Amino acid sequence: MAPTTPEDPRELPHHARPDAPEGTRSAGRPEGRVAGLLLAAGGGRRLGGRPKALLDHRGRPLVEHAARALRDGGCHPVHIVLGAAAASVRERAELAAYEHSENPDWARGMGTSLRAGLAALAESGADAVVVSLVDQPGIGAAAVARVVAAYRGRGSLVSAAYGGRRGHPVLFGADRWADIAATAEGDRGARAYLQRHADVLTLVECSDVAEPYDIDTPEDLHRLE
Repeated sequence: MAPTTPEDPRELPHHARPDAPEGTRSAGRPEGRVAGLLLAAGGGRRLGGRPKALLDHRGRPLVEHAARALRDGGCHPVHIVLGAAAASVRERAELAAYEHSENPDWARGMGTSLRAGLAALAESGADAVVVSLVDQPGIGAAAVARVVAAYRGRGSLVSAAYGGRRGHPVLFGADRWADIAATAEGDRGARAYLQRHADVLTLVECSDVAEPYDIDTPEDLHRLE
C-alpha cells in the first residue's frame, strides 16, 4: 500500500511543509529526530557586561529570536542554556515553548555551555542536535533548515558554510556527542573537534539565506533592529 500524506500541512516536519522558508524543503532525508541547542549563557564582557541573551532586537530579547529560528527550522525539542543574568532572562523573555537550563560555570567559556546542553539532551531521544549561538541574529530558520536537511544518521557531522568557510549552525549526530563534550573547552566549543574531523564534515552553503556576523562589541550593536 502506498504511504499516505497528511492532509494537514501542520502534521509534516517543518522542512517539508508547503510554507517552509524558500530553499529549505527537503525530500528523502532519513528519519531522525533533530533537537536544537541554543548557547545563550555569555555575559557580554566586550559589551560592558550586557548579557547577549537580553539585547533588544525587533522589540524582544535576542534569545527569543535565536530560539525561534531553531524551532522554525525544524528542531524539536529546543533547549536553551542560560548563564549570565539567567533569572532576568527567564523574567523578561518568553521561553515557555522551550526547554532551558542554567550553566553555573558559564564564565569559564562556551565549552561548558556546550557540554551542559548536550548532557541535558542526552535523554531526549534525539538522533542529532543543531547548535546555534544567541549572538548571531543574521542566521535564521532558513539556514537551520538547510543544516537539518543534511542529516544522514547518528554519525552525521554538518556545518553551515558562508563562501565555503565553516560557520554556524552546526549539526552533531548523537553518536558524536560524548567525544564532542570531552573536547569542548574554553571559548572554542567544538572547534577543535570539527577541525580534527574536517574530512567527514559536510558543508552546507547558506550565504544566500543568512549572514554569520556576531554581536560582540558596541560597534556591532547597529546590526540589531
